[in-house]
Amino acid sequence: MTVLVTRPGSEGELLCQQLADEGIQAIHHPLIRIVHNPDSVDLSPLINSSDIIIAVSHHAVTAAQNILSKTSFIWPTSVLYLGVGQKSAHILSKACKQKVHYPQVSDSEHLLKLTELKNVENKSILILRGNGGRELIRDSLLDRGAQVSYCETYHREYIPINDHNTYQTWIDKNISKVVITSLEQLEYLYSITPDEYLAWLSTRQLFVPSQRIADRAQQLGFSNVTNTQSATNQILLAALQP
Repeated sequence: MTVLVTRPGSEGELLCQQLADEGIQAIHHPLIRIVHNPDSVDLSPLINSSDIIIAVSHHAVTAAQNILSKTSFIWPTSVLYLGVGQKSAHILSKACKQKVHYPQVSDSEHLLKLTELKNVENKSILILRGNGGRELIRDSLLDRGAQVSYCETYHREYIPINDHNTYQTWIDKNISKVVITSLEQLEYLYSITPDEYLAWLSTRQLFVPSQRIADRAQQLGFSNVTNTQSATNQILLAALQP
């Protein structure tokens, strides 16, 4: 058994190393790269004028911190901080030195059920995120009477698979499990896979962090999908154990 890890950057590399430490073969093949966007916005006044700040990913927080590190900015104590998942909340808490609330299930739907977001009429809410993505949080909070703005602190760039031999290599390496940590990765991998390899790919066991991604994978024809309910490496590692 070999695991294909598509998670980008050092987190994907770390998961592969953790799998290797458990005697599980793994291949790291990221499908996107995270590019920080340091010159895109003057972030300090946006944060200081917000009542609530929501981080949709830990990448958004790390990139925001990179932007703010150029100044002596101190995160305000009067703001309510939230993260979509445990990982994003943990990274945001380290940055702002404040308590960060997050749902037990790491997705937008469960975030919106938090009591902290029940009464947000006339509240100013800043969402830290990358380029693109879902509009559910923004639209739902607007419906509740909040004033919502985005700050795109980073961009995702797709990494093409130019060599068709890549797929044959995966077959030869006996890839049986694939880790996909975002809907963008899933859609992209499916869209760029040549027709002759789609049947093989769709029979691999897919590990995804949310029900929304699991549902989409099944719509695309994946027959064996496991929802780990979290994208943290610790949870993924436990789910990937034989």
